[in-house]
Amino acid sequence: MPESGGSILSKTAGTASGALPRPVVKKRAAAHVLHRKDHAMVRDSLAVIQRDSACHVIAEDYSYKSEAYYTILAREQAGEATRPSSRDVLDAFVVPVCLERAKRAGIPVAEWGISQAYVPLPAILYGINYFATATDYAVVRDSDQSKDVIKHITNRGKYPFCYQKIDDDAAICTCTAVFGKTTDRCATIAGYAEKLYGLFSIPLVNMVFVRNGDTCALSSLAPTRYTRLSPGERAFLAAYRDHQVFL
Repeated sequence: MPESGGSILSKTAGTASGALPRPVVKKRAAAHVLHRKDHAMVRDSLAVIQRDSACHVIAEDYSYKSEAYYTILAREQAGEATRPSSRDVLDAFVVPVCLERAKRAGIPVAEWGISQAYVPLPAILYGINYFATATDYAVVRDSDQSKDVIKHITNRGKYPFCYQKIDDDAAICTCTAVFGKTTDRCATIAGYAEKLYGLFSIPLVNMVFVRNGDTCALSSLAPTRYTRLSPGERAFLAAYRDHQVFL
């Protein structure tokens, strides 16, 4: 299964009816809170900064029951303006919910459906259960491959999955956004990054797109690790952390 790439768009390789499930991912190890005197974001650390009259929580993992999630929740309950909100971090990483919100905001999204067995080919598959994360997706192109992947992401049929039908020549591309900014030269992707930040307010996120020729459609949003950031993305993150202004 492909992993998120760097800042420059890196290349890999219908809507369902009824109520959408709201799965969550398993609890991670407790995060290390980063203090201002620290100069680098390290694995599992989180930073809280004040900017634009709001508290911004920067983390690698915003999943339900994670340290970042509880930090956000505690500040919300204390009456603080907090970004991202607890609702937004849950919505952003549940693929069907993310895509519906993005679509309503005018962002092109991949056509998707929910199933427990059927899948059109070729397609991108995402698990939607307690243990699933949008980081782990699979591109399937034949029935044998799809059966193996579906068995894995549904825990042998116990849970549904999300599929996105793609064209035979479609490319899967990824790009990281830091506070809605990218180091990518593509104006279209940069525009989507800004819109997605305005929608979900997640400081650090990996965007997955389906590219067909000159057009791109959002496939999912996923968390990303500090270690996967490019030098330019680290500079963006440091600038926001230190209350500097982008040049």
